[in-house]
Amino acid sequence: MLKRTLVGLLRSHELTGDKAKDPLLKSHYYKLSKEKAWEEVTSTLKKMQGYKVLHEVPSVGEIVMEKRTLSGRTMDITVSVISVSPVLSAVDIYSASRGSFGDLGSNYRVILEIYRTLDKKLAAYKTDGR
Repeated sequence: MLKRTLVGLLRSHELTGDKAKDPLLKSHYYKLSKEKAWEEVTSTLKKMQGYKVLHEVPSVGEIVMEKRTLSGRTMDITVSVISVSPVLSAVDIYSASRGSFGDLGSNYRVILEIYRTLDKKLAAYKTDGR
């Protein structure tokens, strides 16, 4: 966690993906069609306290949200729902802090919080993507 905080001093964004070095930042997979995953993900995100859904773009599978931190900074978050196959979807998250300073790891924590919430809600469908 200390290393993550040091990285956060310099960096003001964080993103997930298949090639992420940090296992906690790897894409999350669910055994659901893109349409079903989209419904589940959007309804779950709308209920998360402290987050505000700004835009939903079902055609590309993107949900744009914002979160205000205790220090008053705004974080812009994009959650992507990607169809891997007709019965498998991936979810990736990009989080960026507005302003020029690093985020002290807050984007990293936001991503983990969103993934924890989705994994809890979609526990029956969670898979490693294979």
